[in-house]
Amino acid sequence: MRGRSDGGQKKRLIASLCAVAIFLGFLYVYYGSSSRGAADLGYGSKSLRKLGSSYLGGDDDTDGKQYESSTKFGQDEGEDIVPKTFPVCDDRHSELIPCLDRHLIYQMRLKLDLSVMEHYERHCPPPERRYNCLIPPPPGYKVPIKWPQSRDEVWKANIPHTHLAHEKSDQNWMVVQGEKIVFPGGGTHFHYGADKYIASIANVRPPLPTDFGSKASMLNFSHNNLNNEGRIRTVLDVGCGVASFGAYLLSSDIIAMSLAPNDVHQNQIQFALERGIPAYLGVLGTKRLPYPSRSFELAHCSRCRIDWLQRDGILLLELDRLLRPGGYFAYSSPEAYAQDEEDLRIWREMSALVGRMCWRIAAKRNQTVIWQKPLTNDCYMEREPGTNPPLCRSDDDPDAVWGVPMEACITPYSDHDQKAKGSGLAPWPARLTAPPPRLADFGYSSEMFEKDTETWRHQVESYWNLLSPKIEDDTSRNLMDMKANLGSFAAALKSKNVWVMNVVPEDGPNTLKVIYDRGLIGTTHNWCEAFSTYPRTYDLLHAWTVFSDIKKKGCSAEDLLLEMDRILRPSGFIIIRDKQPVIDFVKKYLSALHWEAIATADSDEGDDIVFIIQKKLWLTSESLRNSE
Repeated sequence: MRGRSDGGQKKRLIASLCAVAIFLGFLYVYYGSSSRGAADLGYGSKSLRKLGSSYLGGDDDTDGKQYESSTKFGQDEGEDIVPKTFPVCDDRHSELIPCLDRHLIYQMRLKLDLSVMEHYERHCPPPERRYNCLIPPPPGYKVPIKWPQSRDEVWKANIPHTHLAHEKSDQNWMVVQGEKIVFPGGGTHFHYGADKYIASIANVRPPLPTDFGSKASMLNFSHNNLNNEGRIRTVLDVGCGVASFGAYLLSSDIIAMSLAPNDVHQNQIQFALERGIPAYLGVLGTKRLPYPSRSFELAHCSRCRIDWLQRDGILLLELDRLLRPGGYFAYSSPEAYAQDEEDLRIWREMSALVGRMCWRIAAKRNQTVIWQKPLTNDCYMEREPGTNPPLCRSDDDPDAVWGVPMEACITPYSDHDQKAKGSGLAPWPARLTAPPPRLADFGYSSEMFEKDTETWRHQVESYWNLLSPKIEDDTSRNLMDMKANLGSFAAALKSKNVWVMNVVPEDGPNTLKVIYDRGLIGTTHNWCEAFSTYPRTYDLLHAWTVFSDIKKKGCSAEDLLLEMDRILRPSGFIIIRDKQPVIDFVKKYLSALHWEAIATADSDEGDDIVFIIQKKLWLTSESLRNSE
């Protein structure tokens, strides 16, 4: 009996030891994934390899210290201790958007009002919760298909999400075909193609003049072209899906800011940007959209599932703030043709609201209604006292947008717009180089504007000469100017087959309204925080004194390097134009970030240095195994 008892005790002891070993192994796997990622990329050359000229690893011979500098820039970043490599984030974070991270909301127990979409607005991690690691590409990642072919197809491996293809299969959003995802150009409201839908909007027959006045024929544009001979250039597409509406506007010389949240239709903006279509992650929630007043000639909503009547019409009033004098709102939805009692109720209430906002129906057919905003303040002044929505307070700045709450009020026009009975803008493309009226808001003269335009034309020409060994006509499509000033960098690229996201700092002169008045697009941003986009969405970043600026704010230049790496596509380029200490600082991180120096040159203006970098294409060993 003692022998059988001893044997049982040994078996129980062995079983306990095995359980403990399994538990410890689980802890190692769970908590050690990021450190293994670091080993895969940075410290173990066995896990890395080069295939031909395409870089798939980080086996540089440089140790990150060959660029030691005695400058003070970046002293608190570890001036004397530069990492040989950064760790690689877990593969689960290959699509991380730090300021739109739902996991962060849960972890920080943020109390947000879901009914007003606060959970889709920006909530950035504090410094101690930021990911200090490189975002890995998904397994099998390929250099994106070039524009214009990319409008119609992308590599499935780059965005391995096919749920929208199944969910929207009857609406022609997208179709999976082998290794590619194909975009037939359909949408929830325009199954047969965005091009036909756009033509129908341009040539919608207006209501009878006896019903709505003699100007009702305004939307009957010639040649079925929505650009109306250059008068419609900038468009806001709200709830854009995969941005096929914006994609097919480009052939009409119209550029759309395609806007959608990171909601249940995840990755729709990622698909848009992978296609080479201008797009931005944002939501009509509680904060103003990051665009100045009077930025768009047309706003568009096609089955965008937005409750326009909520909170005293605050979301429609936000569109009103963004529309130019005489601007249009094209609304395609069941309420527009009122099939049942609920649709009838919504239509009646929306009609009453926009009537009090002084909008009028410009055209209506089938499921689409197009309202037009007034050209002047006259209608506002003629309303009965106490009419809601009220006019905004006289001290309200309609161009202040960064973190500013929306208000349920009407933004009246400036004295200039009231006298001009409109924005006074030249039609496109003349408006790109014509000094816009709002230039005077900054005390800039027409001569200063023209000099800025010419200076950047020469500078961009110099950039392209430096890039010429590495870049061809179709190499880049999605560009970002991280400090756009008056937008002259983007203006200089008009002849290129590219588009530019012009970013204006939130704490500097709000020149974004000048950029929109030039027929360009952009957004406001604070580079101490992550940008509202997916990883790997831009081909080229232009950083003019951006590092010097954030250093003055006391923000981390190292964090900015990691953010630039996050949003830059593999094989993409960075142009840094800054002081020598900044260039020396960035050079120390090239090996750690798997970037390659392409060219260095003196700037044509001042004592700035131009430093051009290319991001190498790399994959973790786990990604390589999964793609084989």
